[in-house]
Amino acid sequence: MENIMLPSPHRILKILKETQAEYTFRVEFDGETSHGQFFQLSIPKIGEAPISVSGKGDGYVEFTIRKIGRLTEGIFGLSEGDMLFMRGPYGNSFPIDEFEGKNLVFICGGTGMAPIKTTINYFYDNPNKCKDVYIIGGFKDINAVLFTEEIKKFSERFNTTWCLDDSEAEGFKKGMVTKFIPDIPFKDFDDYAVIIVGPPVMMKFAAAECLNQGAEEKNIWVSYERKMSCAVGKCGHCKINETYVCLEGPVFNYTRAKDLMD
Repeated sequence: MENIMLPSPHRILKILKETQAEYTFRVEFDGETSHGQFFQLSIPKIGEAPISVSGKGDGYVEFTIRKIGRLTEGIFGLSEGDMLFMRGPYGNSFPIDEFEGKNLVFICGGTGMAPIKTTINYFYDNPNKCKDVYIIGGFKDINAVLFTEEIKKFSERFNTTWCLDDSEAEGFKKGMVTKFIPDIPFKDFDDYAVIIVGPPVMMKFAAAECLNQGAEEKNIWVSYERKMSCAVGKCGHCKINETYVCLEGPVFNYTRAKDLMD
């Protein structure tokens, strides 16, 4: 009988330093993944954790990881060529087919940009498959900014607002992401989708401000990775009421996600 909890080793192809606290690990992988899915990454005798895919290409996937605990400290101790254990992919994905042909609004906070970056890149590579794209991306300060090259790339084609919580810098405005949501012309959209990813409190208030500006709940999507642990619905750690986030998410339409928010 197959052990669904058994990870397999995958070689680290490249390590990219994003900030002092976050690195992107490019890992060898030949399977298929969908936008918004995650893997369980692990180091034997240390532990495992769910990490979203932040990039993918021919023969690899990427994970952007913040150094915040014993497992991630262990991962940061690995080098290119070393093996990282993983299992997956898990979870559902963003409904790309439903997004096609619409105006798209992406709102992300901090590492929340990681789970939606492949979706943004999909529409960057296929500009004929959507209407206008708006991105609001917020970071704590200039030292916490991720994906600087892609931020530049997205800014050249899309309507972008990049912001820092309590400071200003070249190319960045001062304020939380909610401050800039009123700049999105929801009243001019005939068909649109809003994708919000970030800390739970940020998603809660960003969604509320979108609704305040005239967006409809059914047009809002979030990625809600709260308390996921085993990824296969066995431990119950991520269960909220009757919903197993790891099995039924992490992507939820807001009509349902509003009942999962803290």
